[in-house]
Amino acid sequence: MQIGNKNFELENHCYLMGILNLTPDSFSDGGQFNDLDKALRHVNQMIADGMDILDIGGESTRPGYTKISISEEIERTAPVIAKIKENFDIPVSLDTYKYQVAQAGIQAGADMINDIWGLQYDNGEMMQLLARTNLPCCLMHNRKHDKNYKIKKQDFFAAFLQDMQNILDTALATGIRKSNILLDPGVGFAKSYENNLEVIDKLDQLRKFLDCPVLLGTSRKSVIGLTLDLPVSERLEGTLATTVIAVMKGASFVRVHDIKENARVIQMTEAIMKG
Repeated sequence: MQIGNKNFELENHCYLMGILNLTPDSFSDGGQFNDLDKALRHVNQMIADGMDILDIGGESTRPGYTKISISEEIERTAPVIAKIKENFDIPVSLDTYKYQVAQAGIQAGADMINDIWGLQYDNGEMMQLLARTNLPCCLMHNRKHDKNYKIKKQDFFAAFLQDMQNILDTALATGIRKSNILLDPGVGFAKSYENNLEVIDKLDQLRKFLDCPVLLGTSRKSVIGLTLDLPVSERLEGTLATTVIAVMKGASFVRVHDIKENARVIQMTEAIMKG
């Protein structure tokens, strides 16, 4: 997959997507990198630690988050994208589900769009934008109503796969090339605790079922906190465990906060797997 000026060999390696939240209220690092100089220093450090692609977000998506206006999200993200592209040779992904924000981000230099609603938020404008610009995208599983999953636990994974199939089919029908699509199972979104564990465990089945590369984003999330009974600040080891699973299940990307530690875990896991 070509993202920006970098070619990612998705069958042979798990790559690191680093998180840069330009928000005051993100669950893990809200407010830490709102200042441009701090953001640039953090990006520089993540690159030094082994980051392969940067994911920039201007609106928190934690449970109970405060939705912001389109103009505010553009003001938070577009100037930072432009400055990062000016200073660093790193592909940049923009984490947004709003096509107007995506459009402004692309104009500022974004190489990829990461959509937590899997093209379901608007009336097709995001799909049309991605098809028109031929930009790579990550499409995440999400549901406005997850009640049925919780009532019929035994039916969850089949329904989940059907949701992902629908997302992929819709994207392809709009003209988005399959070679430009990553799929994200959406850990922490519209799922119970048990559902989250199941999609992590069955990443390989998702990848094989839809014949599409997969990105896993679990870094510091509540599924780790609930499992280990630990606060956000103490979830590194749990995150690393999910990264090992992601590599072993064939994920092409992991989206993480802690680059250096995850890079070492990927290197060690892949060395063992290759014998």
